[in-house]
Order: sequence, then structure tokens, then C-alpha cells
Amino acid sequence: MRWRYAILGGAAAATAATAAHDLVQRKHAILRNFPVLGHGRFLVEKVGPELRQYIVTGNDEERPFSRDQRRWVYASSKMENNYFGFGTDNDVENLTGYPIIKHRTFTGPGAATMPHAQEEIALPCAKVMGAARGRTHSFRPQSVVNISGMSFGSLSGKAVESLNKGAAMAGCLQNTGEGALSPHHRHGGDIVFQIGTSYFGCRDEHGRFDLARLVDLVQSAPVRAIEVKLSQGAKPGLGGMLPGEKVSKEIAEIRGIPQGKDCASPSRHEVFGDVDSMLDFVETVAQATGLPVGIKSAVGNLTMWDELTAAMADGQRGVDFVNIDGGEGGTGAAPMIFSDSVAYPFRIAFAEVYRRFATAGLTDDVVFIGAGKLGIPENAIVAFALGADMVNAGREAMMSIGCIQAQKCHTDHCPVGVATQNPRYTRGLDVSLKSVRAANYVRSMRRDLLKVSEAIGVVHPGLISPRDIDILDGTRSAVGLAETYGYDPTWPRLGERLVKEIEALMVAQDATDHTVDEVRPGR
Repeated sequence: MRWRYAILGGAAAATAATAAHDLVQRKHAILRNFPVLGHGRFLVEKVGPELRQYIVTGNDEERPFSRDQRRWVYASSKMENNYFGFGTDNDVENLTGYPIIKHRTFTGPGAATMPHAQEEIALPCAKVMGAARGRTHSFRPQSVVNISGMSFGSLSGKAVESLNKGAAMAGCLQNTGEGALSPHHRHGGDIVFQIGTSYFGCRDEHGRFDLARLVDLVQSAPVRAIEVKLSQGAKPGLGGMLPGEKVSKEIAEIRGIPQGKDCASPSRHEVFGDVDSMLDFVETVAQATGLPVGIKSAVGNLTMWDELTAAMADGQRGVDFVNIDGGEGGTGAAPMIFSDSVAYPFRIAFAEVYRRFATAGLTDDVVFIGAGKLGIPENAIVAFALGADMVNAGREAMMSIGCIQAQKCHTDHCPVGVATQNPRYTRGLDVSLKSVRAANYVRSMRRDLLKVSEAIGVVHPGLISPRDIDILDGTRSAVGLAETYGYDPTWPRLGERLVKEIEALMVAQDATDHTVDEVRPGR
């Protein structure tokens, strides 16, 4: 019995000590007024996101990704049943802006008719990146679904390695993000190297852009294209920020920055300051490397896009691809005002930019990439209908390797080891397992995009047009996607030559019954 009294005595002493501390501290009024009991408020606040995620909210209420969306990603990455039963639980009757995909009763040209046919067929880009500008190393991306820019630093080394190995298995591209090309990116996956405003990986000892270092870097790895980041959806108009807690010795050496100190990138580029000098920079980099060069940007003021299409009209200079990141994008930590209210959301942003290129007759010369919650099939389909040729998945790719949407990316306390450098958490991430799940997720996305394309009556998502999607206003009315976003109905989705090329590629795959073996992870 004595041990019981000892435990009770210890608990009473601890409670009394806590109460005494609460009464004399001045930091929290609630603790001075409600000693001991007031700690319950802070506990509930701390676990509130978890309570809402698993207990309180419905399947479609949570943001940024609903429970249904996360469940689809998790099931797809594990090759489990990712179907849903008993009909939709979306509140279709009362939603505004809800997209409806208009399937065809009878098949369109070349669309498959066999049930569940071609689920593992490859889905290459409908355009050859860099071909219009005659780049030496122009190429056709072999996947319309790719992994978005997420730096080693914001993600752990194990997470980056998992995604790179998964990209190699799935035959897709991985964007490095602005934090340079690390050893974790060198595991077989093809790379898009991103140049940010700090020029990590291609800068001299003074932090200035160094073309020779860039050339050496891209020759040392399977870099297929170079992306110049103007801004990103998480913090448009604001430079990248890596908290000091996440700046490990390895990251400091790769980036050339002090260990343990906040790493803040400038909000603008130093090597160019307008469209004219930006295009000069693009052409300089393309000529030196032979690679396609494009830009990534969130969309706010549209003057730059007017100037860009005007400058590209004569065909002398131009970007090879344009990656539009919606304001709802968010793999990077940012001030709340930037996350919530700076830059247009994807659909408006992309439509504004694409419309300008279409008016100038330049759409066939540029590969259009979309990002910002497009790693979910229904969002991706709308992006393709608006003119995207490929989509990048960021947070969805993170979820495929274990992210649980804990929303602690900026704290270095990601509980599953994805968005942290803390060994306490990264030890739980198994690269051999997670890389397979990343590959399965990409394949599942491509499968769903292909099946929806066939339902619409086309052989490839790049042939889906605005007339194939309506936007609902509850059960009251439906407006076509083209009318909603001001598209001219005479604009072709793709030029005739590109249509014939991609149809021939898809039909040829079908004829040879080309499939990719499934890779199933262990349980």
C-alpha cells in the first residue's frame, strides 16, 4: 500500500507545484486565473488539428486536402482498393464551381472500349519540350504526372531519395526545388533542376549566379530541363525561407550557407529585372547547357505575361515551358497572408496566362505545366481541359510517402520524417518501401487520367478540351469551362500535327499491349 500513497503524494506535490507556478507567472492570464486546469486549454489547442482530422470533420470538409482525397492517395500508393462505394458524399446540390466531366455515350476517335483496358499504359506529354526552339537536348517527357519542386531542406534526405527512386520506377520527372541538386536526388530519377533567386547549386563564393557551375552540375546528373523560379504558390512575391532548425550541416554545405541559421532567399532575381533580360538569361542558359529552359510562377499582376507573349511573338527568343503554380499551392512554409490571399488560385491563374499565349498563337510552342492541388484526378482533368500538358504533384507526392497532413512542415517536427531534418523523426521513413509507394501513386494518377480521357472519348488527357467540362452552380445551372474562363471556342486544343503525333503514340502502345509491371510494396 505504501507505493500507492507514494504515488498519490507525488502527484499531489506536482499539482501543488504547478499551481504555485501558475499563480505567480505572468505570461498566461488563463493560468493565473485557473491554475492547473488552464493547461487543458493549451492541450486541446495543441491536439486540435488531430482531433478535427480524425474525429470532428466530415470526409470532404478538411483543408487543404479532405479525408477522401487523402484516402485516395494513401490507397493508391499502397495498391489497395481506391474505389468509393454508395455514391458521392459531395454536397453537389449546393456547391458553386463544382466541375462536371461530360462523358460521351459513344466512343471518340481511338478511345479504348475494353473494360478497364490499358490501366498501366504510359502517358507521355503531347509535346516535345524544347523542340520549337531547337534545343539540343529537347525531349518528350514520358509522364504527364510528375513530382513538383520540393527542396532537400524543406524535405528530409530520405523523403527526397524516396521520391527520386519512385520517379525512376514510374518514369516521371522530379523537380529539385530551389535548394540545389543534392546526393539524395541522384538515385536514378530524371531531374528538372530549379534555379531560384539564391542560385543554390550554381552560384559562386559570393552568392552570384555562375554559368560554368551550372553547366558542370547538369552534366553530372540526369538533368533533363532547367526551371527558373520566379515565384511559387505558397509564398508568391516572397523569397524562399528555410528555418534555421532545418539547416543541417549537410544542407549548409550543399547550399553554401551557415549551419543552423535561417536561410532567406531574395524575392527577386539579381541576373535579370524585366522580360527582355529574362529571355536573354533563358537563351544563355539554354545555349550553354543544350537543355529546355522554362519558368515557374504564381500569377498576380498580368503585365509581365502580356510583355512575355509580345516578346516571344517573333520567334527569336522564348521559354520552352511555363509552369503555373496556383495560389493554393503550399509545400513551402509562408506567412498566413501570403498563403491565403496573394496570387490567383490555379484555374484563374492558368486561364489568364494560357489565354494570352493562345491569342498570340504560341500555345503549340510551349509546354504548359500546372501545379497547386493538381495531384488529385478531378483537379488535374480540369487543368488539362484548360490547356495544361502536364501536372506536378507536391503535397500529394508527400502523402504517398507517408505525410499525414500534420501541418508542422515549418517546425522541423514532422512526425513521419517527410518535412524535417530531425533524426528522431526521419528514422521512421523506410526508403525502400516509400519509393515504391511514390511510384504507385504516380501510376494510379495516370491510370485515372487515362480512364477519364477514354470516357470523354479521347486517347490522351492532352486532348481533353474546355467543351468537355462544365462548371456547376448547385443544381441551378451549368456553364462551360470555356465560357467561364473566357476561352475562344475556335482555339484548337492542340495543333493538328501534335494531335496526330500523340494519337499515333497511344494507338501504337495499345497495339503492342505495352504495359508497365506493377510494383507492390510490402505491408
